[in-house]
Amino acid sequence: MEKISSCVSDTLKIAYEYAATLVKGDVVLIDGDLGAGKTVFVKGVASYFGLSGVTSPTYAYLNVYGDFIYHYDCYRLSSGEDAERLGLTDYFGGDNICLIEWAENIVDVIPAGAKKVFIKKQGEEIRRIIL
Repeated sequence: MEKISSCVSDTLKIAYEYAATLVKGDVVLIDGDLGAGKTVFVKGVASYFGLSGVTSPTYAYLNVYGDFIYHYDCYRLSSGEDAERLGLTDYFGGDNICLIEWAENIVDVIPAGAKKVFIKKQGEEIRRIIL
């Protein structure tokens, strides 16, 4: 399914609606260039579950919201081995939902059946979101 977002509030709404399809144990790979809106998408998912305070975990690698949403940023990792060494893979398939930015950096440890979201810049504000 493909959606077009013309502003941040559209992206939040699309993510909120997408969150209704998620269940415990889901791993979602969120792909997009720098500034595409990956963290905004996570904010929308978190809001569906009544959670707030979403920030980019670039330097922490992982932020946890409500002990339910696990938000990864693997931009600074170079392999799945790095993710395993940091214990990041321990949360895959648990009683949570894992949302992973820059998953291509740890592709060798991503669980089979992971869901994918692609966010493509189409202009200053416009985004094409493929679910």
